[in-house]
Amino acid sequence: MVPEEYGGLGLDCKYPAIVWEEQSYSGCTGPGFAMHSDIVAPYITNYGTPEQKERILPKLVSGEWIGALGMTEPAAGSDFANIRTVAVEQPGGDYIINGSKVFITNGWLGDVVIVCAKTTPEKGAHGVSLFMIEEGMEGFKKGQKLKKMGMKAQDTAELFFEDLRVPASAMLGPRDKGFYCVMNELPQERLLIADMGVAAAEAVFEWSREYARERTAFGGKLANLQTMGHKLAEMKTDCLVGRAFVDQCIELHSQQKLDSATASMAKYWCTDLQSKIADHGVQIHGGWGYMWEYPVCKAFVDARVQSIYGGANEIMKELIARTIVNPR
Repeated sequence: MVPEEYGGLGLDCKYPAIVWEEQSYSGCTGPGFAMHSDIVAPYITNYGTPEQKERILPKLVSGEWIGALGMTEPAAGSDFANIRTVAVEQPGGDYIINGSKVFITNGWLGDVVIVCAKTTPEKGAHGVSLFMIEEGMEGFKKGQKLKKMGMKAQDTAELFFEDLRVPASAMLGPRDKGFYCVMNELPQERLLIADMGVAAAEAVFEWSREYARERTAFGGKLANLQTMGHKLAEMKTDCLVGRAFVDQCIELHSQQKLDSATASMAKYWCTDLQSKIADHGVQIHGGWGYMWEYPVCKAFVDARVQSIYGGANEIMKELIARTIVNPR
């Protein structure tokens, strides 16, 4: 989606959607390709100065640099009002940043991290700014690679900032407008999570169907048992409903018409669907579904985080409810 003048193809979201889906169909949950290409790069494309875009985007497009987003914190999660990372302006325009981030996708491999920090703490969420922190800056330290339940091929790390001095040119977008920048970018982030969720569910359905058609039980094929056939029918129907909704959201987003509430609906519904289908898939595979060498087992543990990151599904429902109770 990066403009052609910076090395990209300048396409809309339909092209990366194909990549999200194929990645999910193959059971490949790492590295954080979508974080790099479809979350970090758009921030720089949309809010960077000409100089920032010229210097950084070609490196992201070529793969010379890997991008990450430093938003979540140990105590605050992704609650902007309670972010504790602060950036204090110094005489001459530099900023000193102190704080930490956790659960950062591409955090260990990342060469440039977009970090949310409070520049005007008394304004809460409305006093947050974005900074581009680069590998090798003095005071920028990476913690341990976190040991996760799933998505084991995708690095997730802690990040620490200790008296990290950055120039004013490291700020991305206007001062104290980080919250608004993030709100503008969240629909795409939640859409890609939803699309990958539906695609993962579709993959689990296909693996489960093939297993049920091949597995012999009680004198016949597992798929011929009525209970099994009905379960597969439910799974197929759920996948098709999810696919129709997500495809509609992709079309809306390609026209820049996808609103935050609809993206939140897609994110929560499709990731819940993903976990439900993955659970059914393990059950259909029986004991083999519990074995790590089977893709359905990996799909089950990989699915669990989908309802947590990008905004927990409980938060998605709260955001949707606000538009219903207090519509504008």
